[in-house]
Amino acid sequence: MAITTTKLGRAAGLCALVAGLLYIVVQLIHPDENVAQVTTTAWTATHLLTLAMAVLALFGISGMYLRQVSETGVLGLLGFLLFGLFFLVVVAATFVEAIVLPAIAGEAPGYVNDFLATIVGETVRGDVGSFTVANGVAGGTYLLGGLLFGIALYRAGVLARWAALLLAIGSLATLAVAVLPESLDRLAAFPVGIALVGLGYSLWREGDQPR
Repeated sequence: MAITTTKLGRAAGLCALVAGLLYIVVQLIHPDENVAQVTTTAWTATHLLTLAMAVLALFGISGMYLRQVSETGVLGLLGFLLFGLFFLVVVAATFVEAIVLPAIAGEAPGYVNDFLATIVGETVRGDVGSFTVANGVAGGTYLLGGLLFGIALYRAGVLARWAALLLAIGSLATLAVAVLPESLDRLAAFPVGIALVGLGYSLWREGDQPR
């Protein structure tokens, strides 16, 4: 089977679409962030899905960017790099959550609790090393990267503009998490998940169109 740019673009679109669906599903099934949940099957399954989501999203947004390098310009490059960095951090952090934390939860529950407290913004009483910085980087790159990448895609007009606009707005809307009730925190991720589905489908379908 010959590998062409069209086929790679369609594959990237499918990756983004699946990543968006997984991003939404993970929000719906994610267990509470506490030590008691870390050793459960639900915890492991959720974080393995998150890991798959982040890897697929990296392939997906790479395909989006490469399809319209000239159209998105410097803004697109900056947005792509920042948004890609977010998913790289998610891969690293999720690997620790899925593999490392369950293994040490019995011997070092204090560390596990502090690690999780860093994620949800609660008081950290111990030393979690550089993870506090990594968590801050993830938050900043998600917000700024999604905003800039969404604007660049919208301006380029190659893929679905509604989805590009939703990506920009959805990324910025995460600022509202600070004032939302804890029970609604994860709903703030839905717009970005839907945006990835829309952009992924648009990129996949775009492969059927003559260039």
